[in-house]
Amino acid sequence: MEHKQDQAFPKDFLWGSASAAYQIEGAWDADGKGPSVWDNFVKIPGTTYEGTNGDVAVDHYNRYKEDVKLMADAGLKAYRFSIAWSRIFPTGKGEVNEAGLQFYDNLIDELLKYDIEPLVTLYHWDIPQALMDEYGGWESRKVIEDFTNYSVALFKRYGDRVKYWVSLNEQNIFVSLGYSMALHPPKVTDDKRMYQVNHIANLANASVINAFHEIVKDGKIGPSFAYTPFYPVDTDPKNVLAAENAEDLNSHFWMDIYAWGVYPKAVWRYLEENDLAPTVEPGDMELLASAKPDFMGLNYYQSATAAHNPLDGVGQSNTFNTTGKKGTSEETGIPGLYKKVKNPYVKTTDWDWTIDPDGLHIALRRIDSRYQLPILITENGLGAFDKLEDGEVHDAYRIDYLSSHVGAIQAAINDGVDMLGYCTWSFTDLLSWLNGYQKRYGFVYVDRDISDDAPMTRIPKDSFYWYKKVIETNGKEL
Repeated sequence: MEHKQDQAFPKDFLWGSASAAYQIEGAWDADGKGPSVWDNFVKIPGTTYEGTNGDVAVDHYNRYKEDVKLMADAGLKAYRFSIAWSRIFPTGKGEVNEAGLQFYDNLIDELLKYDIEPLVTLYHWDIPQALMDEYGGWESRKVIEDFTNYSVALFKRYGDRVKYWVSLNEQNIFVSLGYSMALHPPKVTDDKRMYQVNHIANLANASVINAFHEIVKDGKIGPSFAYTPFYPVDTDPKNVLAAENAEDLNSHFWMDIYAWGVYPKAVWRYLEENDLAPTVEPGDMELLASAKPDFMGLNYYQSATAAHNPLDGVGQSNTFNTTGKKGTSEETGIPGLYKKVKNPYVKTTDWDWTIDPDGLHIALRRIDSRYQLPILITENGLGAFDKLEDGEVHDAYRIDYLSSHVGAIQAAINDGVDMLGYCTWSFTDLLSWLNGYQKRYGFVYVDRDISDDAPMTRIPKDSFYWYKKVIETNGKEL
């Protein structure tokens, strides 16, 4: 909609930024921490860009006070970070590691010292390797109890100071890239296993949300979903239906469960017809329906465009642009459902991700209309080849990107969407999983690339000062 006058951002709007433990902390085996699946996975030759890993990452574990001081200098109101499960329980369960708990105590207290709201993510992809070795991690229902016990330990330890929690980060990404596309651990291509893993993760998510509401009475919790809104390539009804198929399979299949505890009928029929449906045991659907999130977390980076794809059409590609060479992504689709096609109306990043701020407005409207939950944007940002020149980084392209996306949030607020906050990805540069350190997202440049003995000097970029002004004016100056 177009409005004559903008509505103000809420006075308590959480202007923040985000990170993940594996991507920033380093100290992979320090102070009793056990290995996670990512600690081992990145050691497989050819897995990541030029063999980069998170053993040292950007050394946040040892430099957290410096990083938090920079957050305070930027005026951040909130900081979203994840807790490394194997730093708390080195084998995923059993005896707790007090040194691990103390690190996050220190980080939380440091944030609160500067009046920065801590937003804690319970799981950002780094399940303990011991649980993968013992029972296959997310492939076993045993993980429901272990993940719940781990989460309860955190709720009891930090719930007096942390009031915003994210249960699972991008469940749709870690199950699909891990069990369908073989790009993340455990590097499997088996859609049947993927849907079973996903169902178990849904149950674990529900169990944890229910436990949270029993323990942290004055807090809020929700999942963080990587939503890519689909458009039809044109008004041909076949292409419109293809976009509907893509929305159901890639988005409603997760968010409907989070909000209502039900799977979309059309997707379930597709899974049954193709022998992909997970095993649903007595009590499963009741548990899923009982767990009500307090908000929908949204990770938004791009939109996608769909076209009709016949049963003998394009299949799924298991490749991923990790080099930053624009135009190297391959065509992909699901026969009988949809295929992805290029959108001529939007530009793309060097990694072939569409740049579409209007897509964020559309995403917010769709989520608000369908689920009627407050929305917390838990990630949004631009990965780019930033260059350090004479001690400075002039990232006007990132300012343009973020400014247009904050403008999309403004448009959604004008439309009546209930917004809790906006966390950019990311505050500092970090390890971009498969992409190494070349793909930079941060407001703060970290002077490192491949070598772990790099100085890792923190240098605020132009975007750092831009965001500071946005926060100071509560979104009025973009």
